[in-house]
Formats: sequence, structure tokens, C-alpha cells
Amino acid sequence: MNREEALAIVKKFVKNQNLINHMLAVEAAMQFYAEQLGQDVELWRITGLLHDFDWEIHPTLEEHPQAGIPILQAYNVPEEIIRAILSHADHTGVPRQTLMEKALYACDEITGLITAVALVRPSRSLYDLTSSSVKKKWKDRAFAAGANREEIARGAEEFGVELWQHVDNVILAMRKIAPELGLEGNLKPE
Repeated sequence: MNREEALAIVKKFVKNQNLINHMLAVEAAMQFYAEQLGQDVELWRITGLLHDFDWEIHPTLEEHPQAGIPILQAYNVPEEIIRAILSHADHTGVPRQTLMEKALYACDEITGLITAVALVRPSRSLYDLTSSSVKKKWKDRAFAAGANREEIARGAEEFGVELWQHVDNVILAMRKIAPELGLEGNLKPE
């Protein structure tokens, strides 16, 4: 499985651009960590890209991601990617064991919170966003209420990265694809 094949699966099953952007953001974060940790970059990227491919067709916790697994198997997605996708959802009961599984869990929820913070800034950009801005919004539970802060903190801890360093890392990763994510705002990259 290569990235083009994974992207074709995403495009077949996902029409919501915000969901696609979320998966691209997780892919970018996974790539960042794979490069930092000397892991298989393509494998980690594909895992991040595919992790929520079935959310539109299975939009409940009773179905997602487990109901999407037969689809991935039909596309010959490697078992280690499938297992990571299952482990990124606590309710499946699949424990996170590998570094890649822990990375996917750590990168999933945080990308949504970072996106939300970027969008309320005057610049509407990732280019001037820092973890301190995310930290300020973190305390406001009404802001981006769908971003599960306990899960974000647990993910960073399981992955072995200090939370605010993790936020900085994911911001850096997302900056690399800010135009694709619609998060360039009115700034240009440095």
C-alpha cells in the first residue's frame, strides 16, 4: 500500500473537506514523528491518513472504526495499519502496543484542537501559532468542546512526549501543509 492508494480510499469514502483536512493533519503529524524517531515514514503517513476514512459512513462509536475494517481488508491494507486504526479508539478494546499505535492516538485529537485555535486567531494561521496560545484555550472547556482534553493528555503521556512539547511538534508538522489545510490565513511561511 502506498500513499496514492490510501488517498484514493479516502477520496472514495470521505466527502467532507474538514474531515479530509483532519486526516491530512494527522498524516503530517505522523510523518513528523516517524522522521524524528527513525521509523517507516510511508507506513506512519498512511496510517494517519486512513485512520478516520470510515467516519462518514460509520459515524457512531458503535461502528467506527471497527465497521470500516472489512473495507480496509478488501483493499489489502496491511494488518499493522488496521490494528493501529482499531487501537486509536478506546472503545474497541484494542490496546496500543507499538510506537506507531501510540503515535496515532497521540496525534489524532490534538490536531482538531490546534485547528480550532488557529481559526479563532486574527491571522487564522498556523504560522504564528504557538503552544502557549493552545494552552490558553485548553483551560476554556467550552472552546472546542469536542476536543477531548483528557484523551489528548493521555495520548501524549502514553507516547512519552511532554504535552506542550507535543503540541509544538504537531503545530510544526501541520505548518508544512498549512495551505492544504486552509490554515495559512493572512500570513506567509517564514
